[in-house]
Amino acid sequence: MPAELSYVESGVEHAPGGTLVLLHGFPLNADMWEPVQKTPGALPGGWRLIAPHFRGFGGSTGVPDTTPEDQRSMDDYAADVEALLDALHVHRAVIGGLSMGGYAAFALFRRAAARFRGMILADTRPQPDSEDARAGRLRMIELAHREGPRAIADQMLPKLIGPQNRRLDLENRLRSMAAANTPDGLAGALQRMMRRPDSTPLLGTIACPTLVVVGSEDVLTPPQVAREMQRQIPRARLEIIEAAGHVPNLEQPEAFNVALSRFLASITR
Repeated sequence: MPAELSYVESGVEHAPGGTLVLLHGFPLNADMWEPVQKTPGALPGGWRLIAPHFRGFGGSTGVPDTTPEDQRSMDDYAADVEALLDALHVHRAVIGGLSMGGYAAFALFRRAAARFRGMILADTRPQPDSEDARAGRLRMIELAHREGPRAIADQMLPKLIGPQNRRLDLENRLRSMAAANTPDGLAGALQRMMRRPDSTPLLGTIACPTLVVVGSEDVLTPPQVAREMQRQIPRARLEIIEAAGHVPNLEQPEAFNVALSRFLASITR
């Protein structure tokens, strides 16, 4: 059953430019999109932003995850987002996500490609987890239940931020977002990510305008992964954000917002 998600937004209903839906990464939540939501000029005039918190994350921590653990999949997140868009009477939108949010965007595209006016794939990959990656997810699930969100943040932070951005304010901001999530929310996300299917066959079928974004110093989804995605998606453009790791929207928000705004403006024409 789809869950009723909390979300953050800016702009107005029936915005003349359109609606942008951004899906968050792990182990963060929708607050990671604050530089887009609250920076004047980050979005072209007339655009509305909707950024949901997945089950057990951020403002959706009170949403129970009723899916049995052995049946959890990225389709659960996709169904939640689709139900939210239906409730908000949003039939078509530019939809994208960062890292785990990109996996959810792929799952939503499988369910409802017609909803996509455009797609954004930021610091993500189409391939499924390797066996080693799945083993790492299982260890992290145990850590989430045993020691909680802060332990997950401690393990993930060195991989999220590029070496030029190891600033205390940014690290504290990421830790705060991770700490706002529930252990079961984090475990559920890990279970869903480790079971996600191969989305590589989808790439050639993505007919809408697509923006592929990656930090130049991303060690989790390196620029070469982004280049290969952009090559396989017919109408994709690639933006590499310099001096950024896995969360360029937080590490280099001005450059990320420029790339985003330029892409959205091209869709309105």
